[in-house]
Amino acid sequence: MRLSDLQNKKIISIATGRNIGSIIDVDIREDGRIDSFVIEQSRNFFSLNRESDTRILWNDITKVGEDVILVQKD
Repeated sequence: MRLSDLQNKKIISIATGRNIGSIIDVDIREDGRIDSFVIEQSRNFFSLNRESDTRILWNDITKVGEDVILVQKD
């Protein structure tokens, strides 16, 4: 699976059922393993603040499906 495939999937919180956002970047460890995904939260046209981006740790991912990625994060 490529990063571009993951970027097309919605990130859904199992706890709340809400759409957290979409993947815009990946943090990779020195050994080549994925550490976390950087998630761009939904925003309107006037909100261009990058500080609202969230990180989802690889260990928080429960399931990668065809259309969504389920995470254990509020």
